[in-house]
Amino acid sequence: MNYTDENMQDEPVVIIDATNDEAPDQVDGETPIIIIENDGSDDGGDEEQPAKPRRRWPWIVGTAAITALLCMLAVLGYRYYRTYVNIGVPVSVTSEINIEKLQKPPVQVKPEVVMTSDSVLGVGLNFYEIRGLKAEISFVQPDTLDDDVYLYSRSSDFTSYDPEAYQIIGSLVQNGKEIRSDVSRLGYCAMANDNVVIGIARDEKVEHYCIKQGGSFFRQFILVSNGMLPTRFFLHGKVERRALGRIGDQLYYIESRNKETMWSFADALREYGFNDAIYITGGTDYCFYRDADGIPHDIGNIAQKSTKHKGEGIIPWVVFKKR
Repeated sequence: MNYTDENMQDEPVVIIDATNDEAPDQVDGETPIIIIENDGSDDGGDEEQPAKPRRRWPWIVGTAAITALLCMLAVLGYRYYRTYVNIGVPVSVTSEINIEKLQKPPVQVKPEVVMTSDSVLGVGLNFYEIRGLKAEISFVQPDTLDDDVYLYSRSSDFTSYDPEAYQIIGSLVQNGKEIRSDVSRLGYCAMANDNVVIGIARDEKVEHYCIKQGGSFFRQFILVSNGMLPTRFFLHGKVERRALGRIGDQLYYIESRNKETMWSFADALREYGFNDAIYITGGTDYCFYRDADGIPHDIGNIAQKSTKHKGEGIIPWVVFKKR
C-alpha cells in the first residue's frame, strides 16, 4: 500500500511497502519497507531564509538632492528679497518722485557755491552748498578759467588707469549715452533738464529717464539713506573723504578736512542732518569751487593744479556749471 499526503508538500513523504494488501503487522515473516522521500527542495525544513539587505543609498541620494534644491531656492529667494523688496536701508525718495523732480522747471536763483565749515562728532567738514547750477559728466578735466564752471569733482570709480584693463564701476551715463550699467552700488546722482538729484535705489528707472532726456547719471556707495547708515561699508582705513548730500531739496558737496573712516564720516553727515548722502571717490584729488563773486578756490591737492591729471580722458568728472 502506498501512502502520500498531497497537502504537505514541504514535509518528507513516508511510503510503506508490503508484499500484500493486508496490514504490515499481519504479514507473516515479512518486514515492511519504509522509504522516506524528499520533494527535492533544499530549504532545510522549517528553517527561515535570511532576509535580503535593503538598499538605502537611493534614499540617501534623494534626500541630499532635495536638501540641496531647497538650499538653492532659499538663496535665490533671499537675493530676490534683497534686490527687489528690501535693499537694506530705508529709502526717503522713490525713483518716481526723483523723476518728477527732474521734470520740473529748474528754480531760478543766483548761480553760486557757498562754502561753510563745521565740526560734527569730532569730524571736521567743509560744506559747499550748490545753488542755481546744472551738472554733467565730462571725461575732460575742466579749466578753472572757464567762468561757467563753478565746481567739479570725481564721480564714478574705475578699475585701472591702464586703458586695456579700464572699466567703470557702477552705472554711468554721459549725455544720454549709457557707458556702463551696474547696480552693485545703490547710491546715484541723476542730471537732466538742468536739474540735479541724488537718491538710493537698485532699480534703473531714473537712469533710463536720464538716457531718454540726454542727461547724465552715475552710481556710488551709500553713506546715508533717509537719515540712517547702511549696516556695513566696503571701504576701510582712514583717508580724506568726500560726498554729495541732500538736506531737504538742497544739494551739497562735502569734504572732510582730515583722514576719516567711512563710518565716522557718514555718521557725522547723519548727525549734521543729511537725509541722503552718496560717496565721492578721490579724497585728495585737486578740484575747485567758484564763489558768488566768480573767484575760484582750491580744493584738494594743489600740486595737481599746474599739471594735467594722469587720468585725463579716463576719469569721469561731475561738473557743476551755469545753466
